Amino acid sequence: MSVVLRNRVSSLLPDFPWDTIAEARARAAAHPGGIVDLSVGTPVDPVDPLIRDALASVSEVPGYPTTHGTPELRAAAVEALKRRYGITGLSPAAVLPVIGTKELIAGLPRLLGLGAGDLMVIPEIAYPTYEVGGLLAGCEILRADSLTQIGPRNPALIFINSPSNPTGKVLGVDHLRKVVSFARERGAIVTSDECYLGLTWEGRAPSLLNPEVCDGDFTGLLAVHSLSKTSNLASYRAGFVAGDPELVAELLEVRKHSGMIVPFPIQAAMTAALGDDAHESRQRERYRTRREVLRKALEGAGFRIDDSEAGLYLWATRGEPSRTTLNWLANLGILAAPGHFYGPAGAKHVRVALTAADERIAAAATRLTSA
Repeated sequence: MSVVLRNRVSSLLPDFPWDTIAEARARAAAHPGGIVDLSVGTPVDPVDPLIRDALASVSEVPGYPTTHGTPELRAAAVEALKRRYGITGLSPAAVLPVIGTKELIAGLPRLLGLGAGDLMVIPEIAYPTYEVGGLLAGCEILRADSLTQIGPRNPALIFINSPSNPTGKVLGVDHLRKVVSFARERGAIVTSDECYLGLTWEGRAPSLLNPEVCDGDFTGLLAVHSLSKTSNLASYRAGFVAGDPELVAELLEVRKHSGMIVPFPIQAAMTAALGDDAHESRQRERYRTRREVLRKALEGAGFRIDDSEAGLYLWATRGEPSRTTLNWLANLGILAAPGHFYGPAGAKHVRVALTAADERIAAAATRLTSA
């Protein structure tokens, strides 16, 4: 007799996006020169020895780590945010390590006590996990890039993402200040996904916690940071959230009861990564070079690149449905992510990742040039 699940949580969720492009993946893999996978955006460059050494140095420690993270890790995060992004006045107590930022984002609405009857706002073109978090909590979800689209309603949570995944769009200081002011008038929490802040190519990308944006007042504000991107720590599941001390304390309390703890060796690796800017600069330059190669090749093949001022992707279009473009690229042995993964407004774009080895990037460029 089989077990009957009374309520299947998975029934609340859409199909997992990456499962829906299996046919395009198979087509790209059949190319004589092999597949160039520019879809997921997973790092391919090695983890810096400094970080690996820090991980190994505490691998013999047997005891439980703390949910709040070591004092050294939280202090390193505070200093890195100040040094890299000009964030001042942040207390180490208001930093909380998480098991990869996707896990945090998917669980955040529920961890903050949101549920049925609560309105959650996400960008019109958005990382799919924002929507997943709202669906798991039972929230009403509104896609909106403009505050006027919200009208007179009072959202409980507003997600922003700058630089954006997938578009690479950057929100300026004035826009962010308006979001903060609006949220405080309506009693909303603002969570800013800033995982790509360290990969800004054009202009400047301010943090939600920058004093120019919030005047040094973190009330109601959370910023989410990942070490997966410029430190190549995707396999480590290493991220953290920082901001309003009261909100962080609430997240900490719930996560302590739930056993949601970053492993101690990972905490040591994070501390080393946050304390060193040199490895980050080297990785940024690798991506900058790959970006220029891919951008030139895509434009030469008739694509228009929109936004893409920052991040690990080029947001590209040929003015046709994204599935059509996906298949065209797959015939060249190139796999991208169709824009409709990220919302209806992305239906005529594809997201092209910079995360492939130099040889694979060069192969993609050659194929695009000769197409």
